[in-house]
Amino acid sequence: MTILANLPYSKVTRWIEENRQFHKELEYEIVLTTERLCTSFDTFLLKEVLDISYRFFSENTGFLYLHTTKGMYSYTVKTNPEHFINQFKQIKHSQKQTK
Repeated sequence: MTILANLPYSKVTRWIEENRQFHKELEYEIVLTTERLCTSFDTFLLKEVLDISYRFFSENTGFLYLHTTKGMYSYTVKTNPEHFINQFKQIKHSQKQTK
């Protein structure tokens, strides 16, 4: 299983203690291999991922959407995901050609 691309994403956790709200932003990574797409919380076979899209949100933040057979999953990204998305589409295209 070869890693073809990876993309950092962040997740904010919020909680309340003694009437005060706290938050913590943690960094994770989405990894694209020849067989799977893995996040820190989920793993999808490539045949389960139908499409990947990106929506620009602010100056340096956007949402990456994984459209899967299990539903849509969104991830907050702070880097341009163009290379990651192109790698995914190349793999999907080559898999269709070999069928």
